[in-house]
Parts: sequence; structure tokens; C-alpha cells
Amino acid sequence: MDPQQNSPAPESKLHFLDYWRVIRIRKAIIITVFLITAIIATAVTFILPESYASTCRIKVENDGADIAGMTSLATSQLPYDPYFIQTTFEIMQSQVVLSNVIAKLNLNEVWGKKYFNGDTLKTTETMEILKNRMSLAPVRNTKLISITVYSEDPKEAAQIANTIAESYKQYRLDSRMQASTTGLKSLEDQFMQESNQIQLAQIRIEQLRTKLGISGDSADSTVFMPTLSAESLQKYHDQMIEGEKNYKELAAQLDEMKSKTTEQLRDVLPNLVNDSSLTDLLNKLHDAQQRIAALKIDYSTNNLTVTRVQTLIDELNRQIDDRVNGILVYMESQVNAKKAAVDAITLEVEKAKEKDQADAAKNQPYYDEKRALEQLRSQHALFGARIAAERIDANMPRNTLVQVTDPAEPGKEPVKPNKTVNIVLGLVFGLIMGVGLAFFIEYLDTSVKTIDDVERTFQAPVLGVIPQNIGYLLDDGAESQHAEAYRVLRTNLLFSRKQETFNTIVVVSAGAGEGKSTTTINLATIFAQNGNRVLIVDSDLRRPTLHKRFKVANNLGLTNYLLKQNKIPEIIQKTSVPGLDFMASGRLPNSSMGILGSAQMKEMIAELKQRYDFIFFDSPPILGVSDASVIASEVDLVMQVIQYRRYPQPMTIRAKQMIEKVGGNFIGIVLNNINMSQDEGYYYYSGYYHDYYYSRNPSEQEAEAKAETEAAAGEGDAGIKIKPKY
Repeated sequence: MDPQQNSPAPESKLHFLDYWRVIRIRKAIIITVFLITAIIATAVTFILPESYASTCRIKVENDGADIAGMTSLATSQLPYDPYFIQTTFEIMQSQVVLSNVIAKLNLNEVWGKKYFNGDTLKTTETMEILKNRMSLAPVRNTKLISITVYSEDPKEAAQIANTIAESYKQYRLDSRMQASTTGLKSLEDQFMQESNQIQLAQIRIEQLRTKLGISGDSADSTVFMPTLSAESLQKYHDQMIEGEKNYKELAAQLDEMKSKTTEQLRDVLPNLVNDSSLTDLLNKLHDAQQRIAALKIDYSTNNLTVTRVQTLIDELNRQIDDRVNGILVYMESQVNAKKAAVDAITLEVEKAKEKDQADAAKNQPYYDEKRALEQLRSQHALFGARIAAERIDANMPRNTLVQVTDPAEPGKEPVKPNKTVNIVLGLVFGLIMGVGLAFFIEYLDTSVKTIDDVERTFQAPVLGVIPQNIGYLLDDGAESQHAEAYRVLRTNLLFSRKQETFNTIVVVSAGAGEGKSTTTINLATIFAQNGNRVLIVDSDLRRPTLHKRFKVANNLGLTNYLLKQNKIPEIIQKTSVPGLDFMASGRLPNSSMGILGSAQMKEMIAELKQRYDFIFFDSPPILGVSDASVIASEVDLVMQVIQYRRYPQPMTIRAKQMIEKVGGNFIGIVLNNINMSQDEGYYYYSGYYHDYYYSRNPSEQEAEAKAETEAAAGEGDAGIKIKPKY
């Protein structure tokens, strides 16, 4: 027999109805967890002691004075600090604040007597209790903080809240005063150190002044005073430039005059040099020349008058030449004098510079010390001003760093426990826990739950769906309300046969208690009620149970035939259902294990196929012993019964794989023990048809059943006739 070809498993998709199915199936767990949680929440709510709350509101500011000081801003001018509120919360819950609260209210003894049988508590223990009883919260968009304290005594709650506010206020004032005092002391110490440094520097400077011989203005200056001041140097520089300019101009003029003749100089010098003697001589010469010219017209050159005038002219020429030469000599002396003056000024400046450089190098340590002293004095003066300013700031009023705006008052009504809220939360939490636990258990449950699980996981069709708490049709009769489920199974089985000659069927299961024996009996009963000749063979040789259901003895049966002790007619027993026979398992000797796989077994099956229309074999669990696998390989058809939510899917999958491995003709699966009232998905397969079918009168039901039988026989069971009995 060829193994059935399976199609790929369809993708699993959860639907809303799947969640609703889980809730309905696990409703017992959900209700139980819900009730337990609700009862516990209610009990705890009423058991918890009542607690009162008192709230004190304070306004907090960053560190600063009420009015602006010399070194600090006023409190209202300080920028916003996003970490200030959180820092304030931590300080309020710190030991420096809460220890003062505990000491003022003597909470170690009070709470020790109240809660710990009179034993005085340690401060750390009391502090932990106090932290658990206090709550801090900022008022949004303000500088206000709410301090809430819970206690069984409303007066105690108000007293603690107010004390916390006062302790924090005092802590802020003390911290600010301590910071101011510490800072001022540090500044004063540094001020004294610098005063000592100034005195030592003055001593060193005086020693250097005496050693270097510095006096006068230089001793009071912090830089070297040169011999020539900047003004003097500038004046000398201007004189040098002017003298050099005059010298060069005069030298150029002298050189030009020397290049001319005496006659040319006579014409040029009067315009260049203001010399009255030369001018007077030139005028006399001119007059003499005019006179001689006039005389020569009337007289000869030998004339005494002419001769006398000529002599005068010669003398004047000689005197003019001497005067011109004298002027040239004078100009040359002027050039030399101007050059000497420029050289003298240059030499004097150079000597002064050399002297200043030498004095500056020698006196440099003195002026360095003087500058260091002046810098130290400036810094010292700043420290003095800072100290004076800090002293003024320290005396500024600071009462508004922490201000109690709303003192705490004793509460009138308890705030804890909030019975309504606690009970509602308990109910909601219980419901969530119950549903969560239900889905968690459902997640851990890997057993078969729906037809989709079967078709997706096993790649096999579902032939029938059997309701929960079903009885035996042997006792209930053909009109049982559960008979229709087996009629549907019978119809699906007939249509699943590939050949009409396939009439031996074994019903197997992965484990014990899945309902294969019940399914075998009821299915065989349905076939018998429809006019077929049917035989049930109890092939569970190790733990036979069917003989008890048929109320017959198990002395003779299958083992007797297989051991060749009896014939088939001798081991077959009649039942109360017409057309339904039964073959018990018989007693199995310990030495005869494995007889189901013998040739005698095959001969028996072949003979029974000739005697009966259908033969049903009830086998042991296929994963327990090998007998079920042997039978599955020898019969025509194999059906697997899977009990709803009993065994994990891997176990049932393994059973199907074993059937296919031994060559069994696996035709489908029967889902057993389905709770129709909880799983609406199965209603279509059984409940709806049952309601429709049994809503008719008996005659209508009989006619419909007959028509269904004929239709099934015509399509899938054509030619089936009642075989000879024996």
C-alpha cells in the first residue's frame, strides 16, 4: 500500500476567536485566580491599618542674598537650575536633615515603644522608617515643594512634616553661613601670606638699590630711566638731520663756486652772499670803468688821468679777487664747522646710548623686583577689597532661602488604604493574572486543540469529531444523541477508501486512554446498525478490555486461533447488536510474544475478509508496544484516535510516523473527547448536525438515515453486500 501523499502544512494564523476559545476553555483557571486575587486584595485592604497624611509646602530658592551684594546676585536674580529641585529632595532625605528631625521629636524612643515593644531604635533604623513614611513632590512650574508624611496619628504626621521643613530651612542657613565663613577665612589667610611676601620683596629691593647705587627718580620708578629722555633723543635727532641738511647744501654750493672763474664769481657771489664790502668794491670798479671809458674818448692811454684811473681799476680788481677768495675760504670754514657740529651731536648720542645700555643691564634685577612688587601690591589690594565685600555679603539677610508657605495640619480622614482603589486594582490585577496564566498554560500545552492543529501539523484529514463524555452505543441504541458523530465518521471512512475491498480497519492511538476502544466499538456498532456484517477483534493481547464491555468471557479468542488451538467459528461470539460479532483477545502465554506478526495472523485476516463486510481491530497504544505497528502493516486501513488536549503533539506525530514507516495505509484522524460547549469551532462538525437531525420526528430521521446510507453505499461502498455468515 502506497503511503498517502501529504500536502504542505498551511501557515498558522491566530484569529480573535482563537483567543476567545482559550478564555472559554481556561475559564476555570481565570475565575479561580481572579477570585483568589480579589479575596486577598480585599482582605489585605481591610487588614492594613489606617494612615493619615499631612502636607507642608515650602518655597525654596538657590543660595543667594535677599538683596544683591558686592559679590553675589539677589535670590530673585539667580538663573534657573534644573537639578536644584532633585538635589533638594535628596538633601531632605539625607541624614543631616532627618537626624535633626528624629532628635527633636525623640522618634527613636517614641517609635520604639509604639512598634518594637519598647526597644529604643537606632537612628539609622528610625530614618528608614521615616523615609518610607514621607513623600516629596514639586508643584509644577513653581518653586514650591510639598512634604507629605503618613502616620496612624494625624497630629504626629503634621508635626513630622513641619519639623522636616524647619530642619531643612535651618540646614540651608547653616550651610550658607559655614560656606561664607570658610571662604572668608581662606581669603584672609591668603591675604596675610601676600602681606608677608610684600614685606620680603621690599627688603630685597632696598638691598639691591643700595648695592647698585640707584637714587633719585630712578629709585622710585619700576623701569630704567635712560640719560637721554625720549624728548632729548628726538631733539638731537632733529638737530642732526637739520645740520646734515645745511652742511650738505653749503658744501654743494661751495663746490659749485669753486668750479667757476673769478669773473663768474663776481657776478654770482653778490646774489649768493650778503657781503657789503664785495658789493662796495664791485660798485667802485663799475664807476671806475665808466670813468676810464669816458676819459679814453678825450684822452690817450698815456694821459695821467687815464693812467691814474687805470691804476685804480687794477687795485679794485685785486681787492675784489682777494675778497672773493676770502668769501670762498669763509664758506669752506662754515662747511667744516657744520660738519663738525653734526659729528659732535652724533658722538654725544652714541655715548649716551652706550651708557644707558650698560646701566640698564646692571640695574635690571632691581627693576624686575620693583615690577613684581607692584604686581603683588595690586593683587593684594584686590584681595583686600574682596574680603571687605565678602564680609558685607555675609551680613546680608538670608531668611528667604527656605520659606514655609503652608504649614501642615492634622488630617481629618485617613488616606491609606484606599479601599475602593485597592479592591478595584485587585480585581483588575486578578483578571489580568488569570488571563495571563490561562494563555501561559495554553502556550505550554502542545497537545492537539483544533482541527487546524491536526491538518497543519499532521498533514492528514480529520475523519470525525467525537463529543466529550460520550457513551457506548451498545447501551444507548441507534437513537443516541451521540450516534450522529459516528455516522459522520462512518461516511468519511467509506469515502476515504481507495478500493471497495478495503474492509479491515485498525484503530490506533499514541498513548493509553485516548478512546480508541470506545471509538472502535461505537463505529462498529454504527456499521452494524446500517445492515453490515461487522466483527470487532480485540488485538490488545497485553491489556484486553473489550470482553468486559461486551460482558463475555476471555477464555477463547484471537490467541487461541493464532496458536492453532481453535477455529474461527469457535472463537467468535455474538453481541446484543444484530450483525455485530466479537472476537476476544484470549489469554496470551508469556512464551508466545510476537504472534500477531505470524503467517497465521495473515491467514486469519484473509479469511475474515471473506466472512464479514468490515472487521475492526482494537490495538494497544502504538508507542507502547510493537503489536499495533504489526497490525497496522497487515490491515487495509489505519485510523488514529487523538484525544483532545491530552498528549503533546510530538507524541502523536511520532505515532503517525510509525504507522507510515511500517507501510500502514493511514487514512485520517479521529478527534475524541471534544467539549462542544466550550469550543464553538467543533459545533459545525457535530452539534449543528445533531440539532438539525434530531429536531425531526422518528420517521423523518429514519428516512434521512436510510437515504444517507444508500448515498454513501452508492459512491464509496458500491457493491457491498452481506457476505455469507460462515
